[in-house]
Amino acid sequence: MTKVLVVDDEPQILRALHINLTARRYDVVTATSAKQALDVASHAHPDLIVLDLGLPDMDGVEVIHALRGWSEVPIVVLSGRAQSEMKIRALEAGADDYVTKPFNVDELVARVRAVARRSVAAEEAPVVEFGDVVVDLEAHRVRRTRGTETEDVRLTPTEWQLLQILVRNPGKLITQRELLRAMRGPKYDDAGHLLRQYMAQLRQKLEPTPPRPRYLLTEPGMGYRFQPEPV
Repeated sequence: MTKVLVVDDEPQILRALHINLTARRYDVVTATSAKQALDVASHAHPDLIVLDLGLPDMDGVEVIHALRGWSEVPIVVLSGRAQSEMKIRALEAGADDYVTKPFNVDELVARVRAVARRSVAAEEAPVVEFGDVVVDLEAHRVRRTRGTETEDVRLTPTEWQLLQILVRNPGKLITQRELLRAMRGPKYDDAGHLLRQYMAQLRQKLEPTPPRPRYLLTEPGMGYRFQPEPV
């Protein structure tokens, strides 16, 4: 059973999440402060953390930094701070996803499920499939089936680099800065137009309907997400 640590100082939210996650067969532990959260995380060893940023004793981004000092546990941020800057700070500190209050419980649970799947998939299955596409990470090969015909999809080195980063992190929002640094280095931090161009090219080659992407998604103002199945 997947163990989830929920950290929030609002009793109503804590209770609602405890009830809803427990009903979906998660083992739920809770904390109401940063100190308590770090203590519980170190002793209970949760498989995933849902973390509010507005804690009374420490900023939530600092909690993420503290956790990342010794743990790779997946973190879904839950916060009333909707500004893109704050989301990017949390994601670059090491959060795996970000849900804004007020939130729909079903959407949050879907995000938790997607991030939990990603942590299992992080063992790096060499082959990733979505739609009619098969990505072989070891062979650096992409194939697509159209009707009865299967064909290789030719990607440029940059397109491949972008695709493999995304598919190795299913369900995870990857910021523009992270992708650009991984592909081109720090001097390309502000070259967001390059990412848009590469993503458009990938969608043209891999999406069933490129203008309405189903798998290679944009999070406006923040980055991109590979969603192997709709949330």
